[in-house]
Amino acid sequence: MSLKRLIPAARGEAPADLLIRGCMLVNVLSGEIHPASIGVKDGVFLGIGDYEAAETLDAEGRFLCPGLVEGHIHIESTLLDPVRFARVAAGHGTAVTVCDPHELANVLGLDGIRWLLETTCKLPMEIRCMMPSCVPATHLETAGARISPQEIQAMLEDFSERMPGLAEMMNYPGVLFQDPQVLAKLVAAGTRPIDGHAPGLTGLDLNAYILAGPGSDHEAVHLAEAREKLRKGMHVMLREGSSEKNLVELLPLVNDFNSQNCSLVTDDRHCDDLLRQGHLDHAVRLAVSNGLSPLRAIQMASINTARYFRLHRRGAVAPGYRADFILLDDLDSFAISSVHLRGRHIDDQSWDAAPSGVTVTGSVHLGELSTDCLDIPARDGRVRVIRTVPGQIVTEADLVKPRVEGGLVCADPEADVAKLAVFERHHGTGGRGLGLVRGLGLRLGALAGTVAHDSHNLIAVGVSDADMMLAVRTLEACGGGFVCVEGGRVLELLPLPLAGLMSDREPEEVAAGLDRLNAAARSLGCPADINPFMQLSFLSLPVIPKLRLTDRGLVDVSSFDFVSLHE
Repeated sequence: MSLKRLIPAARGEAPADLLIRGCMLVNVLSGEIHPASIGVKDGVFLGIGDYEAAETLDAEGRFLCPGLVEGHIHIESTLLDPVRFARVAAGHGTAVTVCDPHELANVLGLDGIRWLLETTCKLPMEIRCMMPSCVPATHLETAGARISPQEIQAMLEDFSERMPGLAEMMNYPGVLFQDPQVLAKLVAAGTRPIDGHAPGLTGLDLNAYILAGPGSDHEAVHLAEAREKLRKGMHVMLREGSSEKNLVELLPLVNDFNSQNCSLVTDDRHCDDLLRQGHLDHAVRLAVSNGLSPLRAIQMASINTARYFRLHRRGAVAPGYRADFILLDDLDSFAISSVHLRGRHIDDQSWDAAPSGVTVTGSVHLGELSTDCLDIPARDGRVRVIRTVPGQIVTEADLVKPRVEGGLVCADPEADVAKLAVFERHHGTGGRGLGLVRGLGLRLGALAGTVAHDSHNLIAVGVSDADMMLAVRTLEACGGGFVCVEGGRVLELLPLPLAGLMSDREPEEVAAGLDRLNAAARSLGCPADINPFMQLSFLSLPVIPKLRLTDRGLVDVSSFDFVSLHE
């Protein structure tokens, strides 16, 4: 930014590059909507006024609001590579994305983070990365890498311009019990923002967790939980993803006095939802349709987030702010007419990936697996079963009498109980965890994927052991992805060769592939009101209550320890 060029232009002594004339400015700073004309030069706003300019854009009375700022998303969960994600998200009005690349990091370590930073460094949409704090997320699973407190500090210093702070501290038990490595990671962040991740944490334990450094939380599911976190000083992120749909439940929290301490985020959003429903614009529309004023919703998706992450001159329309703006045909429905980043229409800019020296393919290594690797010996009594909750990533724990054949515990489709397996896929150890799950509705076949939070081992579910093993071997052969199998044949396969997490194809191809996968899953019994592969991907996440399965075994999240499948 050259002040010698910009100050004369802001005073009207030199021409602007662009004048946006005749708009209704959604002013997130003053809390007003008012008529304005706005000057832009060198990619920043000069200010409000009638400037002489090389180019004039007649807004024709449209609403102009700042580009949106995403405060918490895992780009990997879109299944798109970061550059294609940015292009799609920008079309929905997103100007800045603060992501947490801990999915990549849990597979590829620091190389994965560097690859994301390198490939996105020249994009019109700004991508900033919080430094992953939990690689691995816990001691209860096997990740592809391990990142130390010293490496965290070095990355934060080396990439200070693009790394606002420390990403979600999921290991809240490690914080509470003062694990030296966990505390060292918090200290490594210095005075930078630290994102929290504290599902269900309350009372004195929540006090201790906040005191240790985490300043935000996106995991609140219930209103009382979010209110306690807000009262205790956390920046509450109201989440609306593909599987985690919490916005409507939490919206009554927001009022005239506290909204500046709240943001809208998406966390995990699949490509098909991103293309068809939108990104943060979908969250804005949903909030407005449920009673929040459009101005407040836009504040929660722009300036509030920018301020929490200390993003200098982002998220508003004012002198010196980066000239990211959206023109809306209608405010209530957030109907986007056009998006401009750094003062230029997004269609007039380059969306090419920058070169990177990091390779992110070839990440699936299963090792030797025996023919009986899915066998679960039966015992007397009941077994623990993971029960999914539609629309949420939390699970419940059921105790049921298992179906037994030949001395082995089997899937029981009549009772909606399927077999679940998680295979270690980073180091070729052949390790696996076995369990049972209900709520996916499978009556035939098997599903599998290499997207399995947070360590992203290979997860498979099915009512046929043979179909489960075919699914596993198919993903091993293609380097990762999602697959649907029935009767000894592959019904649908979506390869995800980039770290076993992302596609190298165009968004429309990925969305169409997801459509076919979901249709195939529904043909096997999965209900239409769930996203089966997104739901499957969270069954191995041992930091969200209550019961999970990792490659090392069944985890009771409340005790943060392994439990037996048998009661």
